[in-house]
Amino acid sequence: MYPSFLRKQLDRLYLLSGIAAAGFLFCILALIVLQMIARWTGMTFPGGPDYAGYCMAAASFLAFAYALNHGTHIRVSLFLNAMGRWRRAGEIWCHGVGALLSSLFAWYAIKAVRWSYVFEDISQGQDATPIWIPQMSMAVGSVILAICFWDHLFRLIFQQRKTVQAASDGRAAGSETWKS
Repeated sequence: MYPSFLRKQLDRLYLLSGIAAAGFLFCILALIVLQMIARWTGMTFPGGPDYAGYCMAAASFLAFAYALNHGTHIRVSLFLNAMGRWRRAGEIWCHGVGALLSSLFAWYAIKAVRWSYVFEDISQGQDATPIWIPQMSMAVGSVILAICFWDHLFRLIFQQRKTVQAASDGRAAGSETWKS
């Protein structure tokens, strides 16, 4: 049995990750406005485009798990719909492959942050930011995505529920039981 308190906590984690991603989108807006003001007043804002790029990467990676949990990722639904009674096996296979690949990506993202910190690598732009700082959001987002994939795989296996619904059907994730 899959504990419901764990499911609720993980759903909160995905929601917080989505909120953080939205926060980074607002940071991009603020940086663009600050760059415009600096340009109008004749001042310089060194590293502004670099910081906007870091915020874009953070927003993207932190939004992955939230998007997967709500079924807004581009998926292989066309293929899965054609599988008929084998659809559940296809869903398990897809989530299994996604869980393995996202875990590998998370492992190497953490490794990249570690090596950037050890070698004291800095960005190539005017800002000269230690590169491990913006890489942290990539590592955190990829770890949360891996957790989300494993979570949905376990939900699919142990609860025998469709865990990810298409965004257009209006139902919450995990609301439908498999009928074979």
